[in-house]
Amino acid sequence: MQIHVFMGFIKEFETFAMRGNVVDMAVGIIVGAAFGSVVSSLVSDVVMPPVGLLIGGVDFSDLAVTLKTATATEQAVVLSYGKFIQTVVDFLIVSFAVFLMVKAVNAGRKKQNTVSVPPPAPSKEEQLLTQIRDILERKQS
Repeated sequence: MQIHVFMGFIKEFETFAMRGNVVDMAVGIIVGAAFGSVVSSLVSDVVMPPVGLLIGGVDFSDLAVTLKTATATEQAVVLSYGKFIQTVVDFLIVSFAVFLMVKAVNAGRKKQNTVSVPPPAPSKEEQLLTQIRDILERKQS
C-alpha cells in the first residue's frame, strides 16, 4: 500500500516537473544567472575603469566612509557607498540589456506575424458588391 502511494507521488511530481512552463522557467533562471555574471564582469571590468578614470582614477568599490574606527575589541563601522554605486550601475546595465533583448524579440515577432499571414481573398459576395458599386459609380459619371 505504501509503495503504491509513493509511486503515485513520484508520478504526480514527474507530471508537474515536466510541464513546459516549469522547464522554461528553470532554463530562464539558469540563463539569467549566467547573464548576470557576464553583465557584472562587463560593469566591473569594462565600464567602471573608464568611468573611474574620468572622475580622477577613483575605484568605486573602495569608496566608503568610516563611521567608527576599529579598536582592539571592536571592528570598524564602515558605510561602503561605493559598492552601492557599483550595484546600481550593474542594475542599470542589466535593465538596459534586458530592454534591448525584449525589444529585439518583439520586433522579430512583429516581423514574423506580418510575413506569415497573407491577406484573405475577397469572398464571392464581396466581389459581386464591388462590381455593383463600380457600375453605379459609372452611371453617376
